[in-house]
Amino acid sequence: MIKKLARSIREYKKPTIITILFMTFEAIIETIIPFITANLVNQIKEGLDVDKIVWTGVLLIGMAIVSLLCAAIAGVNAAKASTGFGKNLRKDMFDQIQKFSFENIDKFSNASLVTRLTVDVAYVRMSFMMIIRTAVRSPLMFCFSIIMSFIMGGMLAVSYVVVVPILVIGLLWVAKKAMPAFRRVFKKYDTLNESIEENVRGMRVVKGFSKEEYEKQKFADASDDIMKDFTKAERIVAFNQPLMNICMYINMVAVLVIGAMLSVKYGGTKIDVGHISSMLVYSMQLLMSLMMLSMIYVMLTMSAESAKRICEVLDEEPGLKNPETPVYEVKDGSIDFKGVSFKYSKKAEVNALSDVDLHIDSGMTVGILGGTGSSKTTLVQLIPRLYDVTEGELFVGGINVKDYDIESLRDAVSMVLQKNLLFSGTINENLRWGNINATQEEIIEACKLAQADEFISTFPNGYETHIEQGGTNVSGGQKQRLCIARALLKKPKILILDDSTSAVDMKTDALIREGFKKYIPETTKIIIAQRVSSVMDADLILVLDNGRIVNAGTHEELLRDSIIYKEVYEQQTNGGDDNE
Repeated sequence: MIKKLARSIREYKKPTIITILFMTFEAIIETIIPFITANLVNQIKEGLDVDKIVWTGVLLIGMAIVSLLCAAIAGVNAAKASTGFGKNLRKDMFDQIQKFSFENIDKFSNASLVTRLTVDVAYVRMSFMMIIRTAVRSPLMFCFSIIMSFIMGGMLAVSYVVVVPILVIGLLWVAKKAMPAFRRVFKKYDTLNESIEENVRGMRVVKGFSKEEYEKQKFADASDDIMKDFTKAERIVAFNQPLMNICMYINMVAVLVIGAMLSVKYGGTKIDVGHISSMLVYSMQLLMSLMMLSMIYVMLTMSAESAKRICEVLDEEPGLKNPETPVYEVKDGSIDFKGVSFKYSKKAEVNALSDVDLHIDSGMTVGILGGTGSSKTTLVQLIPRLYDVTEGELFVGGINVKDYDIESLRDAVSMVLQKNLLFSGTINENLRWGNINATQEEIIEACKLAQADEFISTFPNGYETHIEQGGTNVSGGQKQRLCIARALLKKPKILILDDSTSAVDMKTDALIREGFKKYIPETTKIIIAQRVSSVMDADLILVLDNGRIVNAGTHEELLRDSIIYKEVYEQQTNGGDDNE
């Protein structure tokens, strides 16, 4: 896990090494200063010249300044290294997530991935900063202080050997008790973020049903739950400092009492005032070092779970991979399903799609009808390989989709999803998601084809009109038409409209379909719709039911042969959608 996380240091190795070196220099200087001070006290007692006292004072001031500079340089580089490490770690995780299939994303959930990219990375970044700075200085200070204590105080320093094991046992006990609580906290963070995400996305529904108080209480309960676990964990961790203080203050009292007795007994020949004073300083340094180590220990205990969750993302194998020798060019928009069955999970008992056999010639217009849950969307998601078929084979342009380079295949397929999404930015910026190199003339042509140019022209800033996040400042029908225009700019071999004209009126819907016939005759067009009028002029209409193609044919053929199609058509033409 450490090795995997360490890969994200990369170009920040230099500031990391500089931090470690200068923290080492500072620790050495800080442990030498009490030694010089102790000798100075003993020499003053014996009648040292004033000149030597002054020069020793100048030396001590110089060492203090150098120590300060080392700490400052280490601090600046530690900040640079830790923030850079955090940036790289987020980027590595985000890059990995971009490789995920829908199956991978479903495994983690959106809320969990957001928590891992934000909260978990923040904890690991802070731990990294403490490791290269405090976790270098404190152990060195601890070791150097013990060594200097034995040099200055002899056997008087043996008391440290008794104190340290007690502290280590105490810290291990704290970690064992606190870690389960921290694990629960991070899982509950996922639930909390999921609740926030649902609330924000469904704000109109919340307000429409006057459920604000219910949502506030739901959020408060989730927050209280996290608070209780954090309180329990922090209550356990709080034992660190009292335990440490008791051990170290007992040790300091022992140094004072035993040191004074030895000084009196031997008349200062084995241990003197200067030695005792240095022992007290080293005791304080030990105390501060152990305090810092306990803070690091707590931070590492908290971030260990975060590091594990981050590595789960980095270690996740993408569900879809390129073949060893991929095909980079899609010849045409022909599609063949051969005995295709599909289920979303290996554990699922029932297939979402079963025994699909279908041939679509390049340039055809295919309509798909079916009730809710009939797997219409599932069928078309297999074409750009958003999921892989569970059984059978799927061919596009005469080649198995698994043999294509994934990016090349998806570039040849444009999908306008059921849930249309626009990003914050101008209309032009949103449309160029379809083709970053599209000229303004191409953008306008695509918008005319999607019946979007007319309403764009009414905006004061036209194509430079700013779209709010999620497209909240345009209507549902306008959003759909912009998404269709964006898809057309890819100049795809296959265009899939997943119920993406449901928010436009029938006249506009008809104009869009007429434009497709005229301007993109060679593109295969697949239209999922609820309205029969949206697909009745298609070359082929599929009727899905429970994941199976139960009927296929033209409008006239289905009216004659398909009971489901005939019922839907009669319902809609006898006071249904067509008359609204």
